[in-house]
Amino acid sequence: MKHVKITDESILVCVYYGLNGERLIRRGHKLATLLDCPLYILTVDTKPLDAFDAEKSGYIEKWTQLAEELEVEKFIIRDNEKRPIQKVISEVAKENNITQIIVGQSAQSRWEEITKGSFLNVLLKEVPFVDFHIVSVNRPIEDEAYGTYEKGVRAYVIRDIENYKIVFTCPKSESLEGIFFKEIGTDFDNGIFKFSFANKMHEITIKEGFVSNPHLIHAILSPAQ
Repeated sequence: MKHVKITDESILVCVYYGLNGERLIRRGHKLATLLDCPLYILTVDTKPLDAFDAEKSGYIEKWTQLAEELEVEKFIIRDNEKRPIQKVISEVAKENNITQIIVGQSAQSRWEEITKGSFLNVLLKEVPFVDFHIVSVNRPIEDEAYGTYEKGVRAYVIRDIENYKIVFTCPKSESLEGIFFKEIGTDFDNGIFKFSFANKMHEITIKEGFVSNPHLIHAILSPAQ
C-alpha cells in the first residue's frame, strides 16, 4: 500500500551496489516513518538493466524485495544512463517533489563524487529546497534500535531439544544458514541473525547463543506434516 502524503516532506535514498545499500534504505525508512512521509529509492547505472552481471542483479532483487517489505513509494532504476549523476538525482527529485536526500559518504564507483563539495554545490543550485543527509558507511553495521554490531559472519541455526541455537560450523543436521552480527562488547553470542526465506530477508534476535523468539524458525525447520 502506497503512502498517503499528509506532509510536505518526501525522502529520496540514493544507493549503489554494495552491502551498505540496505543500511541506507532502512535509515531512510526510519526517517520517513518519523516524518510520516513517502520514501523513494534511486539507483543509477551506465549499463542497461539486461546487461547487469549476477552481483548487480542480486542487489537489485534484494532492494526490490526490501522496497516491497517497507512499502516504499517507488524504487526508481535509471539504467543505461549517460548523464552526470547529479543531473539524474536532480531530475528525480523534481519529478517526485523530494525535500530530503540520503546518500552514502564513501560509496564506490560513480557515487564517490557525491561527497565532493563541487557535487553538492551543483546539486544544491539545481534543487535548493532539498536537505542532504550524508551517512557514513565505513563503520560496523549500526542501527539505533539494535545497537552496534561486529562484522557479520556465516552461521547456522539448528534445533536443540526444545529450542534453537546458533553454531558456526556447517552442521550435519537440518539447519538454517544466514549471517550473524554479534553485539560489540559482549562475551556471549548476543546479536542478530539475518537469513533469506521465501524470497524475503528475515531477522531474529540471538541471546546467549539461542533464538529469542523461535516461532518463525520452528515453522521453517519443523513444517506441519
